Amino acid sequence: MPHRLDDLIHHRNHKGVDYMSGKPSIVFCHGIWADGSCFSKLIPPLVADGYEVISAQYNLDSAQSDIDAVIRTLGRVSSPSILVGHSYGGAVITGAGTDDRVVGLVYISAVAPDEDETAAEQQAKYPTTELFGQIEVADGRIWMLPSGIGYFCGDLTEEEQQVVWATATPPAVELFNEKPKGTAWRTKPSAYIVANNDHAVHPDLERASAERMGATTYAVDSSHVPMLSQPDVVLTAIRNLAATLQRAPAMA
Repeated sequence: MPHRLDDLIHHRNHKGVDYMSGKPSIVFCHGIWADGSCFSKLIPPLVADGYEVISAQYNLDSAQSDIDAVIRTLGRVSSPSILVGHSYGGAVITGAGTDDRVVGLVYISAVAPDEDETAAEQQAKYPTTELFGQIEVADGRIWMLPSGIGYFCGDLTEEEQQVVWATATPPAVELFNEKPKGTAWRTKPSAYIVANNDHAVHPDLERASAERMGATTYAVDSSHVPMLSQPDVVLTAIRNLAATLQRAPAMA
C-alpha cells in the first residue's frame, strides 16, 4: 500500500477515474463575483438524479488559467461531460468546451464571445447595466460594492444576498479583454437560460447570444442568478440537454 504523499499521488494518477455509464457528468463553471457555491441549489438534485457533479474553482486571474482549471476538473469526473457556465463562466465554457470530453453546454445569463471578439467587446454592443455603476477597482481587481448586490441578485432573500456578496470573487481588471482560442458553441449542442430582469449582463445580449448559437432557450423572470432564484428552470435545461444527448446516436 502506498504511504508517502508522492506514492499516493503516483498511485492516484495511475489508477485513473472510474467511468459511469449512461448519464453525462455535469461540470459547473462560475462567473465573476462568485464561486462554486452559487450552484448549491442545483448540485443536490442532480446528484439525486444519478449525475456525477463537480464545480470548477478558479481565481479569475486570466481567461486561459480559468479554462485550464476547467480542463483539469474534467479529469476528475467521468466522460462525457456537460459544462454549465454562469455569466463570465459562459466565456470559460466557450473555450474549455472544445475539449473532446465535452458533449454539451448550458449557458446561464452568460456571455458567449465568438472567436473574433472578447467578452468586453460583446458587452459593449449593449447598454451598460446598473451593476457596473456599483464597482471599485483596487489592487488590480474589480470589486462589487455592497450597494451593487441588489442589481446582482435582488430577487434573493436578504440572507442569501449577504452570502453571495461575501463569496464574491473579484476578477482581474483585464479578464474581459482576453480572448482564448476556441468557440465550442459552434460545434456542440447548447442550452441558454435568459434572465429577463438581469441588471448585470444585459438581457438583450443574452437573447442575441442564445439566438446566435442556436441554443434551446429558456426565458425566466429572474435576476442575474436564476440558478439561485429559479433553480427549477435551470435544472430543467440541464436535464433536457442531458436527455437529448443520451438519445443521440453514438458517433464513430
